[in-house]
Amino acid sequence: MPLTVIYETHSTSADNEAGLASGHADPPLSPLGRRQAAALGRRRGRERFDAVLCGDRERQRATAALAFPDTRFPIVIDARLRECDYGTSTRAPAAEVEAARAAHVDEPFPEGESYRQAVERHRAVLTEAEARWPGGRVLLIGSHAAFVALEHLCERVPLHEAVTNPRPWQPGWSYEFASSVGTA
Repeated sequence: MPLTVIYETHSTSADNEAGLASGHADPPLSPLGRRQAAALGRRRGRERFDAVLCGDRERQRATAALAFPDTRFPIVIDARLRECDYGTSTRAPAAEVEAARAAHVDEPFPEGESYRQAVERHRAVLTEAEARWPGGRVLLIGSHAAFVALEHLCERVPLHEAVTNPRPWQPGWSYEFASSVGTA
């Protein structure tokens, strides 16, 4: 049975407000982001999850902690759920990094990683979650790389397309992940 993954973006960080691409940097949530995290908790707090999965960066951890402060399900923090490592482009203007994404589907950012490498990190976490909670339901609080991974792994969107043509923001996406299904 596939794992149901509800994906929510991390709340707004200080870098988001400044127009910077954080990558593996660790900016805090902005005051707006803290309010957004509380709203996420109100929106999703009555739902049943086997776990909340998030990366180890402050923007992901704080989103989870503020949304679910007294939760009945575990919050699992895993560094493999970080954003793509932009290397020397970390904290560069977000528009510059977005314009360069297509060149880094398979070729790593200088001193960083490729989107394919980031997707494989996310695949490993999802495969472990699928084994731990067979047929279960998890909430994943992530960055752009998580969205790319889910689109590619679950919806079978070609990786280049998932990287370069993201969907507009919405409050949550639902995916079915099955490690036994391959992708191109």
